[in-house]
Amino acid sequence: MTITKTKLPDCLILDPAVFRDNRGYFFESFNQETFQKLSGQSVTFVQDNQSCSSYGVIRGLHFQTGNDAQAKLIRVISGKVWDVAVDLRPESPTYLQWIGVELSDHNNRQLFIPRGFAHGFSVLENDTVLAYKCDNYYHKASEKGIRYDDPDLNIDWLLPKSERILSDKDKALPFLR
Repeated sequence: MTITKTKLPDCLILDPAVFRDNRGYFFESFNQETFQKLSGQSVTFVQDNQSCSSYGVIRGLHFQTGNDAQAKLIRVISGKVWDVAVDLRPESPTYLQWIGVELSDHNNRQLFIPRGFAHGFSVLENDTVLAYKCDNYYHKASEKGIRYDDPDLNIDWLLPKSERILSDKDKALPFLR
């Protein structure tokens, strides 16, 4: 596994070592010791989530607050997404900045998003299956969100506006201001 730092402190891109042969491939999607050694971060995941989405779906931007904040390790099992993390830590020099990373079943790349960040993704292929680990349990009362099209963030979702599909819940999320 290799880990690449991003412009947002502690948001990391993980590229596993993939072993391919005539039968297909094998890779270790997560190893606690390797992650801690390479990232310098200690995290214990307690919940795994998975979603399947059609082309054009945007999910997010979601986060949990307070003691219920979550770090996440995102990967795509099949298909392709544009995965986005937004720094919501007011004391951070990258406050309200975002990154986007293409995650797919072809590149096997993963994105680690620490606590204090919002997360969202746009789906770039039909029947995309996204899976993520969380270091804290889902807590409905602590769930928050920001509108995906907030002009202060100006996120490029890599989808034409006419092809974007959102839940009513995500359409109703507030803007930052």
